[in-house]
Amino acid sequence: MTARAWAELLRVSALFTVPGDALAGAAASGRRPDRGTALAVGASLCLYEAGMALNDWADRDEDAIDRPHRPIPSGRIAPGAALAAAGVLTAAGLGLAARVGRPALAVATGLAATVWAYDLRLKHTPAGPAAMAAARGLDLLLGAAATGAAAGGATGPGPALVPVTGPASGERGAYRKGPASWKGAASGRGSAAGPGAARGSEPATGGFVRGALPAAALLGAHTYAVTAVSRHEAHGGSTAAPLAALGAVAALSAAAVHEQRGRRGDRGTDVHLGPGGRGEPHRPNPGPTHDAPELLAATAPGLVRTALSGSYLRTAAVPLLHAALNPSPPLTQRAVGGGIRAMIPLQAALAARAGAVGTGLAVMALVPIARALSRKVSPT
Repeated sequence: MTARAWAELLRVSALFTVPGDALAGAAASGRRPDRGTALAVGASLCLYEAGMALNDWADRDEDAIDRPHRPIPSGRIAPGAALAAAGVLTAAGLGLAARVGRPALAVATGLAATVWAYDLRLKHTPAGPAAMAAARGLDLLLGAAATGAAAGGATGPGPALVPVTGPASGERGAYRKGPASWKGAASGRGSAAGPGAARGSEPATGGFVRGALPAAALLGAHTYAVTAVSRHEAHGGSTAAPLAALGAVAALSAAAVHEQRGRRGDRGTDVHLGPGGRGEPHRPNPGPTHDAPELLAATAPGLVRTALSGSYLRTAAVPLLHAALNPSPPLTQRAVGGGIRAMIPLQAALAARAGAVGTGLAVMALVPIARALSRKVSPT
């Protein structure tokens, strides 16, 4: 067993497509990356690599025929070692998520269960692409659940951004600055150090996770399309799958350009506590009205979103078009590899879409690393 063999088994060139999930989830939830986000990234990396090791263990008989050069059928890694690595990495991922808190652990547990179900049961069934899409979506939601939770999240000292629901919210995704313990806001009970704070953390986290669901759906849709193409990479022959994926990529690129509703920094409804602790909407005096699409093209964030969405479209669409025109195994494999690498600009676009332009640009810094490693170790 060599380092090269383990790098092939774990597909280390695809590893850099993972951190952006948690970062995009943090951005979509409206919070800045913190220690909880870092732990979520670590958990995601462990669970992703567990899935890679388990995948090759489960496919060892099939790979002996179609891919005899893979580490297990070639004898460079023993099947038992790959299975043990999958178990250890899964436990490590869940352990990191547990350090954040129960909401993050719950999401990570669902992610781990989905990964194992896909590799052991669902991969070769019609439910395979949906299971893989669910795994990617859960990975993004793990970042949303973990961000802010390790330090108490919305229940930490001082005012916190709390998701507002109900008639007082004014619009979806509205936030208000409220006391540290949102459950005790109306009654004056609960503080950052009191029992109310501990009880309030999980409902607040749930609100932030719900805010990240649209981004998770977009990332999941891309994953579904790429997984559907990957089912033909060994033998090729499918034109329909690359064409369908090409249409999905075009639609996702268009969706990623638009701002996320209720993103942080929006001029939405600020809700403050009125008499008796009841939330009342307070709207700023409206300024001159402008046509939103015209303003979008003129703003720097809009230009960044456009550039990131264009990078995603270019990375994923070109190899998919080649595979649709000539569905040979090499071109189909190249299309799958391009779809995997396109995860990074898509994650960056999703972060910028939520208003976190800096996070999006930081995620894009992973592109040259992933590209360089893909020349040494195949991501598929």
